[in-house]
Amino acid sequence: MGRRAPVDDRTGHRIVPETTHRADRPTDRHPGTRYGSRPTMKDVAARAGVGLKTVSRVVNGEPGVTPDTERRVQEAIDALGFRRNDSARVLRKGRTASIGLVLEDLADPFYGPLSRAVEEVARAHGALLINGSSAEDPDREQELALALCARRVDGLVVIPAGDDHRYLEPEIRAGVATVFVDRPAGRIDADVVLSDNHGGARDGVAHLIAHGHSRIGFIGDMPRIHTAAERLRGYRTAMAEAGIPVEDAWMSLGATDPERVRRAAQEMLSGPSPVTAVFAGNNRVTVTVVRVLAELSRQVALVGFDDFELADLLRPGVTVVAQDAAALGRTAAERLFRRLDGTLPSSERLELPTRLITRGSGELPPVD
Repeated sequence: MGRRAPVDDRTGHRIVPETTHRADRPTDRHPGTRYGSRPTMKDVAARAGVGLKTVSRVVNGEPGVTPDTERRVQEAIDALGFRRNDSARVLRKGRTASIGLVLEDLADPFYGPLSRAVEEVARAHGALLINGSSAEDPDREQELALALCARRVDGLVVIPAGDDHRYLEPEIRAGVATVFVDRPAGRIDADVVLSDNHGGARDGVAHLIAHGHSRIGFIGDMPRIHTAAERLRGYRTAMAEAGIPVEDAWMSLGATDPERVRRAAQEMLSGPSPVTAVFAGNNRVTVTVVRVLAELSRQVALVGFDDFELADLLRPGVTVVAQDAAALGRTAAERLFRRLDGTLPSSERLELPTRLITRGSGELPPVD
């Protein structure tokens, strides 16, 4: 059949009718394909002209099949695009060979190495990692965690957004191993792996004090977040140990969006007695503070909690309190699989150390 001629519609546009594919015309569509409907072992058996048990033996590498029959079955498998249903196979063994990871923000650079470390441990145990982001929303965290449980994951690694995790108690009793990381669980007894947020912040602020600063500002995340509260506590501890009274105007906690952080920094750095140094509560805060300081005509010392990319290339380089995100993820995942193996008797709280990396910004002297 030949190609039909174009016609004009009422708007003057040209309409080219769809043509029928000829047998010799290449096409990227497969007639009869039903997307979402995958070939089964019954389909393979019918195409190869063998029994279902024979296909099962070939698929699972079991003996008892002649070379000629095995070849016919394999040709049918290749032609149909059949893949073994590993989910069904592992379900019969009581495990799905998958774990879930609930993160706070997939776009945050801090969670990249943490997620990768969890994935590497999961892979070493023959398990698949499925992850998602709570976007710092407790309801979204619960929805995501329970959705993963509904898909029969063997365990969960959770960076909590909320402070009440009793919704997971039925899942844990049902055998879903659960480890919390970066922040503790709320109102349930569970394993948790943390960084020493209090000690790290204390060290960072003490470092600024050792370089002559007494008017030190603190800009952090939302106060309900465990890490933000602990870092503020570390700031207060260092100031108290040095005998330095803290003014309310020197502290600001809230959302880490650039506009809020910018306003907080500008307020601390202005007025008759501005701060001479800033301790930034996380990497997102630090980046915004760096931009604010670049606009000033005077130097201000800066120490940030969390390292970040290119911090060493700035002038001066940014002094940071670094936590090992990969170690957090690896420790949490290893603990998860140990709990799945039944080798852990009770839940524990593990706290990993931080380290101070000096690069220049935290060593600047005060300028009044």
